[in-house]
Amino acid sequence: MLLMIDLDSILTKSGVNSGELIELLEAREKGEIDFLLVDVREEFEYKDAHIKGVDMLKPTSSFQAWAADFLEEHKEKDVIFTCRTDNRSGQVAAIFRENGLNGINHLGGIVTYRGEIVR
Repeated sequence: MLLMIDLDSILTKSGVNSGELIELLEAREKGEIDFLLVDVREEFEYKDAHIKGVDMLKPTSSFQAWAADFLEEHKEKDVIFTCRTDNRSGQVAAIFRENGLNGINHLGGIVTYRGEIVR
């Protein structure tokens, strides 16, 4: 139970590092915690390599087209945004936090991630 409390507290932060993301994904796979993992890179980047466990691709190049609907649909969820280095995901997470969504940035992005990568 202590592990669950620690994981829940991780989701209250504005950013999670790659080690924390690995723990969160493992816990989600076991049904111990729930959140969305959204990759905000472009489709060609995603196809090249992405983190196993990403729920959806939402490219920043089309942010204006998907942002409002995404916010409305997921406003009650914890959402972790990831990208290559955390620049784009940090910007997206901050915008969503400003608008009431628990947007969390994956610090360091996929380049720092040591968990399973889909190629």
